[in-house]
Amino acid sequence: MRERIQMRISDSQWAGLISALLMGDQASIERADWDVFRATGVAHLVSISGLHVTLFAWLCAGWVGWVWRRTDHWGPSWCLWWPADQAARCSGLALALMYAVFSGWGIPAQRTIWMLALVTLLAVTGRRWPWPQVWLAACALVLLLDPWAMYQAGFWLSFVAVGVLFATGADPAPRESAVGWPQRLWLFGREQCLITLCLAPLSLLLFQQVSGVGLLANALAIPWITLWVTPLCLLGAFLPWAWDLAAVSLQALVGILQAMAAWPWGVWSAPAPAVWATAAATVGALCLTMPWPWVVRAFGLSLMAPALFWRVPAPEPNQVQVWFPDIGQGHAVLVRTARHVLLFDTGPRYSRETDAGQRVVLPMLRAWGLRLDALVLSHSDSDHIGGAAAVMQMHPSTPWWGSLPASHPLHRWRPGQPCHAGVGWEWDGVRFDFLHPFAAQHSERVKPNTISCVLRVAAQGGVVLLSGDIEAAQEKNLIAAQAPTGDGAIGLRADVLLVPHHGSNTSSTAEFLAAVSPRWAWVQAGYRNRYGHPTADVMARYQAQGISVVESVRCGAGMWSSAQADRVHCERQAHARYWHHRLPG
Repeated sequence: MRERIQMRISDSQWAGLISALLMGDQASIERADWDVFRATGVAHLVSISGLHVTLFAWLCAGWVGWVWRRTDHWGPSWCLWWPADQAARCSGLALALMYAVFSGWGIPAQRTIWMLALVTLLAVTGRRWPWPQVWLAACALVLLLDPWAMYQAGFWLSFVAVGVLFATGADPAPRESAVGWPQRLWLFGREQCLITLCLAPLSLLLFQQVSGVGLLANALAIPWITLWVTPLCLLGAFLPWAWDLAAVSLQALVGILQAMAAWPWGVWSAPAPAVWATAAATVGALCLTMPWPWVVRAFGLSLMAPALFWRVPAPEPNQVQVWFPDIGQGHAVLVRTARHVLLFDTGPRYSRETDAGQRVVLPMLRAWGLRLDALVLSHSDSDHIGGAAAVMQMHPSTPWWGSLPASHPLHRWRPGQPCHAGVGWEWDGVRFDFLHPFAAQHSERVKPNTISCVLRVAAQGGVVLLSGDIEAAQEKNLIAAQAPTGDGAIGLRADVLLVPHHGSNTSSTAEFLAAVSPRWAWVQAGYRNRYGHPTADVMARYQAQGISVVESVRCGAGMWSSAQADRVHCERQAHARYWHHRLPG
């Protein structure tokens, strides 16, 4: 089916969106389109959602019921042995189940199928359950069959949205009496307001942003996609020309959404609140939407305050906090002072579609509500600057330093400054100094590792040395240039050392380790990487000098703070789970 769509629709952007709407193939949606859909709050519509499965079931049930009631024209009526209403319900459910499996059996589709199955069973047997029982039974069934669903954002968004509609009285009963378009539009707008308000705390926790245009964008996109584009995608499986109409319709819709996403107030970002604050805010949002006294609603507003104004604690003045995210084979280090943030390298590029900047660094910054004040790109190797484009795109005004040649594309996008020795500044009582490369070394024809930036961060309580990919010759030059001689030289002594070149045999000489004499040495390298980093010889040299080595493959994301210089924090150990692979040794 995907091949047929691609043969019919030449533009990969629209072919990918049609594949996603028809088959749940979300990987075919381009990154730029995902950014627009998230910013406008309509990402739930561009995959197989519960709304699409319900629409499919309704269409199938209507068609089966229409045929069933007219079987008396061809012989004995089928209604004599099975009522048309029950036949339509069961057939619609069976066909919707086939469609949900065909489209990937995602969490929203599962939730819809089990809820439809339960409602169908109750209707066929003549029973009526209160909505909480229906809602909880479907939830329990999904978790019974797939316990991992609790770790997917779609599970919480789907069930909370449906629960809000049930709890606030947005059920089918009012629709029967609301025969006029004004009443129907009012009900539709009311439901969208309720869902937008109640899902806002979850959106902050899961995505660290809430769309300011989500209400308007959904009011446009829900009927556009659900009642027009999705039926065209389904019809195209039998009549391929329908895909042409779907592509034109999607092009118009995406153009409107792009314009909405560009509005200044289109997206509101905030740090990810704690789970308790999110739970309290969700209860508070529900209180605001329920038909209760205003005193109770005001109490609900106070419950939302901790999540809306959540702030991640920052280091004290003169102190520094250094994070080493787990980005695989590459370097990326986040340095935070009381009021400033610096990123040293941006990690590797994983594929044509994604990189460490998009997948690790930017979510980390969004979760803490941080903006970059400076970016350092140590050298031009892809495992150090693979995520630079994504980071620069999201932080367009951030100045950057590096040793990249003048012809590098990143300079054409936004010119950077050379990170030669002698350049330095101070933030919040913390000193930043570049120790390498020397100004005369910058050249287009040298090996990138030989001109790698080396940054020294000195705070009250400890010093961090970020070494990039320097090799033995550069280590020797640093020892000679930075040895304390009484003439104001800085010196190489540090408490934390970012292991040069990921632990390659070309670096970490015994003389360099003796000059730095770190307490902690951090290795950022990929699990079972093809280079064998860190090598056994290098690890032996660190062990011989009594240096504690922290490896990202064992530690996960790690943190060191000058306020507690005698210990390190490892996320993989602090938040261990039984399904995590345990490395030997």
